[in-house]
Amino acid sequence: MIEIRDVSKQFDRIPAVNHVSFTVEDNAVFGLIGVNGAGKSTLLRMIGGIYKPDSGDILMDQEPVFDNVRIKKDIFYISDEQYYLDNASLTDVKNYYNMVYSRFDKPRFDSMIRQVNLDPKQKIHTYSKGMRKQLSMIAGICSGTRYLLCDETFDGLDPVIRRMVKELLRYEMTKRKFTPIVASHNMRELEDICDRIGILYRGGMILSKDLDEVRLRLHKVQCVYKNQETADTVFRNLDIIRKEQRGSLHTITVRSSREELLQKLKEGNPVFCEMIPLSLEEIFINETEAAGYEITNIIG
Repeated sequence: MIEIRDVSKQFDRIPAVNHVSFTVEDNAVFGLIGVNGAGKSTLLRMIGGIYKPDSGDILMDQEPVFDNVRIKKDIFYISDEQYYLDNASLTDVKNYYNMVYSRFDKPRFDSMIRQVNLDPKQKIHTYSKGMRKQLSMIAGICSGTRYLLCDETFDGLDPVIRRMVKELLRYEMTKRKFTPIVASHNMRELEDICDRIGILYRGGMILSKDLDEVRLRLHKVQCVYKNQETADTVFRNLDIIRKEQRGSLHTITVRSSREELLQKLKEGNPVFCEMIPLSLEEIFINETEAAGYEITNIIG
């Protein structure tokens, strides 16, 4: 388990991460989401022991991560922009990681490289961004670490490779102790893989919960009532986060249990009432706007 306790970090007096606290449970995909500049990359680098927090603690199994070689051997970090030494080959990368990580699986590395058709004779500095990300993901999986930190992992990958990566992460979790932490501003990519999410907003964590738990307490409804007065009476008794109206059709996002919400909606004898599943992107927008940040026109 990784614990982040009241962690802050700033650069040139500009706050990047501000008093963030949350827990990453083992064997669950943790999605760290937020718009660009929210502090995701800085936070991942602190979890990986690359940056030292200005204040607060980051612990893995109750031991500090920073400057702890033994602990860091169980963490593999994949940055948004992969860097490899000039003229390095796949063999060089394999040998390097085999030296750093005691459980590195060289035969599996070779096999996976063949499966994604990376040319072992081609110098890595000539690889595209997507190819370098494939290489980094394969190296991360084969390293045998308990934790895999992924910064914008799916950016630059084609749909087939993105699906392969997601299936690979899930497969690893069924075979061994393995916990991916995936940071992204692309909500659609995390929709079908995350068990738990943390929403970063201007360097602060505004929510950290199981995704299923969030969906149990946040609902989107479309409904029609006989008149506006009835609708207004019903809505006054609801914790409405977002409301839209087109003619007599009301679309509302409400914080409530499903049972309590349906009961209150039925008190107005609606002509039409339908629950609509919320996407992860909609959850992000609603929670962030509730914190006072208008992002509707930013998220694509």
